[in-house]
Amino acid sequence: MTPPFAIGVDVGGTKIEALALDPAGGERWRQRVPTPQGDYDGTVRAIRDLVTAARAALGGARCTIGLGTPGSQTAAGTMKNANSTCLNGRPFAADLAAALGQPVRLANDANCLALSEATDGAGAGAAVVFAVILGTGCGGGVAVHGRVLTGPNALAGEWGHIPLPWRSDADPQWPCYCGQRGCLETLLSGTGLARDHEALHGGALTGAAIATAAANGDASCRATLRRHHERFARALALVSNLLDPDVVVVGGGLSQVPSLYEEVPALWARHVFVAGSDEPPRLRLAKSKHGDSSGVRGAAWLWR
Repeated sequence: MTPPFAIGVDVGGTKIEALALDPAGGERWRQRVPTPQGDYDGTVRAIRDLVTAARAALGGARCTIGLGTPGSQTAAGTMKNANSTCLNGRPFAADLAAALGQPVRLANDANCLALSEATDGAGAGAAVVFAVILGTGCGGGVAVHGRVLTGPNALAGEWGHIPLPWRSDADPQWPCYCGQRGCLETLLSGTGLARDHEALHGGALTGAAIATAAANGDASCRATLRRHHERFARALALVSNLLDPDVVVVGGGLSQVPSLYEEVPALWARHVFVAGSDEPPRLRLAKSKHGDSSGVRGAAWLWR
């Protein structure tokens, strides 16, 4: 029998967040702490302490534990493809199970976003949900009929590490930590947006600062956002041609940029495959309903 409460933990590049949900999805407890940068053992301890606090808040009631992480697990149970590189090659789930005294389920953070939004978020009721994280990094996840799609290599939705499609000479080919060049993560993440602005216009602005300045009429920041939105539209057109999702849900810090939802759907039509038809693509772009809580909620739902 499934325990009544579900604890979710979201391991981010700058913060680790945990929450506890009741069977109806109601939030019973929440806490976040800074991520111990580059410290694997410190990360395990931080998660152990958060789960201990959650258990205490639930009065010791039985609970499941789900974990959302950057990267994914190999068949041998070690981590791979995490931009928090201290996790790579380590048996993260097994070490956490030992520290917590019970099994944990682990999924990519973008898959957790997809699961959360497909369950009771902006993609609820949709058959196929593609979820995008535009934050410090850039990732994707897929939920089909309310279930996370992973694949035999746990690579389904690893959208951040494909090259920008329909590339032109104006699109940078910056190196990525994965060893490739020109990955979507290097261009579409908040980090990539800031780098693109600095390269062409100067000034070390964050993605959030660029969006604010653009909304206030700054010409250089508006130009930077236009480049970002056009690249994002191309990247999503590729997803549409391959997966044909009902909805793309966006999470992460850049999901708060209003112009994303106004401009990108108008731009992707030229690349979505609709030969012989004047019908616009039936694809919806939506901001995540649960905001930066979607990942941690999806982690909690991994046992349901």
